[in-house]
Order: sequence, then C-alpha cells, then structure tokens
Amino acid sequence: MATGGAACSNIVGGGCGCSNNAGGGGGGGNACWGGVGGHAGGGGGGGNACWGGGGVNAVSGGGGGNACWGGGGVNAASGGGGGNACWGGVGGNAGGGGGGGIKKPEGLQPHPVKEQLPGVEYCINSPPPWPQAVVLGFQHYLLTLGMTVLIPTIIVPEMGGGHAEKARVIQSLLFVSGLSTFLQSLFGTRLPTVIVGSYTYIIPVMSIVQARRFNSYTDPYERFTQTIRGIQGALILSACFQMVMGFFGFWRTVVRFLSPLSVVPFVTFTGLGLYNIGFPMLAQCVELGLPALIIIVFISQYLNRFISTKKPVFERFTVLFSVAIAWLYALLLTSSTLYNQKPETTQASCRTDRAGIISSAPWVYFPYPFQWGSPTFNTGEAFAMMTASFVSLFESTGTFYAAARYGMATPVPPSVISRGTGWVGVSVLLNGMFGSVTGSTASVENAGLLALTKVGSRRVIQISSGFMIFFSIFGKVGALFASIPLPIMAALYCVFFGFVSSGGLGFLQFCNLNSFRTKFILGFSFFLGISIPQYFREYYQIKHGHTAPRWLNDSVTVIFMSHATVAALVAFILDNTLTREKDAARKDSGLQWWEKFSLYNADVRNDEFYALPCRLNEFFPPY
Repeated sequence: MATGGAACSNIVGGGCGCSNNAGGGGGGGNACWGGVGGHAGGGGGGGNACWGGGGVNAVSGGGGGNACWGGGGVNAASGGGGGNACWGGVGGNAGGGGGGGIKKPEGLQPHPVKEQLPGVEYCINSPPPWPQAVVLGFQHYLLTLGMTVLIPTIIVPEMGGGHAEKARVIQSLLFVSGLSTFLQSLFGTRLPTVIVGSYTYIIPVMSIVQARRFNSYTDPYERFTQTIRGIQGALILSACFQMVMGFFGFWRTVVRFLSPLSVVPFVTFTGLGLYNIGFPMLAQCVELGLPALIIIVFISQYLNRFISTKKPVFERFTVLFSVAIAWLYALLLTSSTLYNQKPETTQASCRTDRAGIISSAPWVYFPYPFQWGSPTFNTGEAFAMMTASFVSLFESTGTFYAAARYGMATPVPPSVISRGTGWVGVSVLLNGMFGSVTGSTASVENAGLLALTKVGSRRVIQISSGFMIFFSIFGKVGALFASIPLPIMAALYCVFFGFVSSGGLGFLQFCNLNSFRTKFILGFSFFLGISIPQYFREYYQIKHGHTAPRWLNDSVTVIFMSHATVAALVAFILDNTLTREKDAARKDSGLQWWEKFSLYNADVRNDEFYALPCRLNEFFPPY
C-alpha cells in the first residue's frame, strides 16, 4: 500500500520474482520492485528505495537519499543526507552514503588473510591412515639421507678416514637424527620437523680438521680418531651454549620482538640461503640431476592432468616415484660403462657404486657414546663452534615457522620456539657424544616436503624417526638407500627449499605492502641477505685470512656467510627501531594481528598443537 506515493508491482521476470512484498513509499518517495524473496523498503522523505535482489533487503532511502540495488544475499544500506548508497555485491554489504558523496560499486576483493594455511589434508594432530603414514614416513627418511651422507663425505676423507670410518660416521649421524627427531616431536616444539646434521658447522669443523696439532700423526686412522675427538669436544661445549639459550628463555625473549614483517626474511632465506647445495650440486652430474628435477616437477604438478585419481597419489608420493625412476636411470648409466673414462670427481657424483658405503657398512652396528675415545677441548675451536650454534638458532627458528604453517598450526609462540631450540641443543650434545662430526638443525627440506604432500602430521615424522634408527643399526640395508647419488637429492632440494622460501613470503599477507617503511625493510634486508654472504664467501678469507686468529675468522665468517642470519638480523633491527611505537607502523608490520601469538596462553588453539604430553605443561608451563 502506498502512502503519498506509488507502490511498485510484482512482475514475474525482468528481475522480479514471486512472493515479494513491496514496501510503501512515504512522503513523496517511491518504493521499487522486490526481487525473489526480497523486501524493498519504503522510500522516505523524497528518497527512493531501489530494487531488492534474490534474498535481499534493500533499505529505504532517507532525507533525499537513494538506496541502490541489493545483489544476491546482500543488504544495501540506506542513503542519508542527500547521499547515495551503492550496489551491494554478492555476499557483501553496501554501506550508506552520506553528505552527497557517491560510492562506486566494489571491484575485485583481495584474497582473505588466513591465520592457518588452508588446503592441508592432515594437520599436526590428524594422522593419515597407517599404510599412508608409513610410506610418507619412509619418504621423509629418504630425504634426510642427502645431508646425512653429504657432510661425512666432505669431512671424513679430510680427517684421514676411509670408507669404513665414513660408514660408521653416517650410521652415528643417522642414529642421532632419528633419536633427536623423536624427542623433538614429543618434548620440543611438537611440530612435524625432522632434525638432521647441519651444513652450517662445516667451516669450524674443517678448521679443527686442518689444525696444526694433528699434522704430527702419520697414521691415517690415528689422525682420524684424534681429529674426531677434537670435534666432539667443541660440539659438546657449543651444545651447552644452545641449551642455555633455549631452556633458560633467552631465545624466547628475542623471538618476542619479531613481527610478521621481520619473520618474512627470517623464513624466506632459511630456504633460499641453501642454494649452493641445490642446482650447483645437481650440476655436478647434470645428465642425471636435470632429468631427476624434470621428473619431480612433472610428477608433482602435471601428471594428475593426464591420469586422474580419487586421491592425490602423485603429489603425495612424488619422492618415492621420482627417486625410484632417477635411481634406475643412474644404474643404467653406471652399467653402460659411460663413466669409465670420466674424471674421478664425475664418477663419484654420477655412479651408483662409488660411494663405498655398501661394501664398508657392517650388517649390524649399534652406535654408542664416545666410540672414538674421550673428547678433547680447545677454547678457540669451541668458540667458533658456538657461533655455528648461534646461526643454527636462526635457521631452526625459520624452519619451525615454515613447518607450523604447512602443518596448519597457528604461528609458533616464542616459548615453544625457545623450547624447541633447547632440544636442538640436546641433539648437538648427542652428536658430540656419538662422534657425528657435525651439529644439528631442523631440516629445511623436510619442511618443504610437508607442503608438497599437504600432510603435516606429527605421527608421520615420528615414523620417519623410527626408520632412521632402524637403518642406522642395520647398516647394509641402510647403506643401500644411502648410495643414492647426491645430484638426485639436490634435485629434490631445488623443490623443497623453494617451498620453505614461499612459506616465508606467505607472512606478507599480514603486512601493509603499500607502506614505504615496509618496502624499505623488506628490500634492504633481502639485498643485504644476498650481498653480505657473497662478499664473505668470495673475498673475506683472501683479504683477512692471516691477520687474526683462525677461530676468530671462522666465527665472523660463519655468521656473515649465513643468508638467513644476515637477512633476519637486518630486518629485526630495522623493524624494532623505525618508529615501531606508532600505531600506523605497528599495523604496517602486522603486529596488531601478531601480538596474540606472542604469549602461549593468549590463544586457546596453542594447547591443541604445542602442549606437552602426559600433562607435562603443569610442570613446565610455557609463557
């Protein structure tokens, strides 16, 4: 019924449907057509209420205002004071117009911010079925073999050890990695992270290997045992440093000052910083590594377009399929006598029978502490090893953030990160006791595998730790898998390091990318994170190698050759010193969203992901 105006009719078709109620127009206003199931409100005071769409309520125009069309599932708010309220888009709400201004229809909306990464099929606490979990755990075990074999292959021959010593060191390192991974999943961060040998420790370890005090030993085996005892002593002292930083909460205090903006280079360079063991190692046997890389990308990203399956079989088991195909290809190349006349370095990288591990590994071997003798200690060497532990804090923290993202967990609270780095220190202590020639860190490549499989289950990682311990004891069987050529592992690294880097870039969604402050911090930290390590890698030892004690040069080199450490430090300092106390700067950095994750008890979801088992949180409460 219209009062002083014209009531609109219901017309089937032309945008108007059945069972609609057109409201009355008041005071010279006109109420317009009601859409399907919609109600067009009355026009008041000379205003005009426009069409209501399907399931829509178009609110009346008041005071000369005009309320515009409501779209599907939309509420178009009234126009007030001579203003015009614009069209409501699908599922949106158009606000009222005021003061004669006209708001244009909304365009495309950006992707919504996600605190937890969607699309993960099995998160931390939701394990896949046992058969899948076992196969996925075996994949994680295979991926750990790259670093586990690479580091002893570099170090042991320089120490005077042969194939037998290298096999025992690999078994010890694998055993400690399995034990440390299991402890980390139970008492550390409880994230699906794997603990492996760290490439960061190579510089201080090689300094110990080349120390003059070992040159007097002419027998290779005696030199090997004396050298590894020196490495053990330095690792034990550096482990104490890392455990103090973690368990006493010093690292927790540092991490509390992070924001999404400073976390971006932290995590991104944790992956990008390992480029030197990506394609450069692949290119040591490019005829094997490059086909392996193509196979990995094809199986994981393209094969499902040609072969449809009910479950994501190819993406989830890419490592098994690609390693099996590339390994078979390497066996064919080896048996074809293609490498018989090649240089020794090429044969060592390409052939499947040159690692010397299978023939030297015992059938059954139980690694035990101090198997090489009592450790020896040197102050300078221990200090250089502590700097490697310091760098490992940064790299492990970046990996924890990436693993939490790909495990569909909330951002890791600082107290949990500090607890996890303390347990990484325990792993370094075990490496020192068992004589594993290097320290430990959270595995970057295994965090990338979480992203490829979309399985972030803690149970899968615990199963992989069981495989590590099993194959470290039964040496012959484990040596078979450890003989996979390293260029094949490097092809996997190219994919998984990239996944971790993109996990860091994902934190940009919480930052204001239109802020010049944000652009400066990101650009400056990214550039120096690449440039400074490049200088130290190429020029520092040449210019300053003989002007200071070697342990001091090693300490400086280890810190500033780490891309993750340099980029994270630059971003951390700038983010905390450039007017962070202002609300605008805090919004630009994403701190207003981030602050609720800085305290463990501030988000109820943290207990679901990070609580210790057996009610241990009551005895060791996180903060």
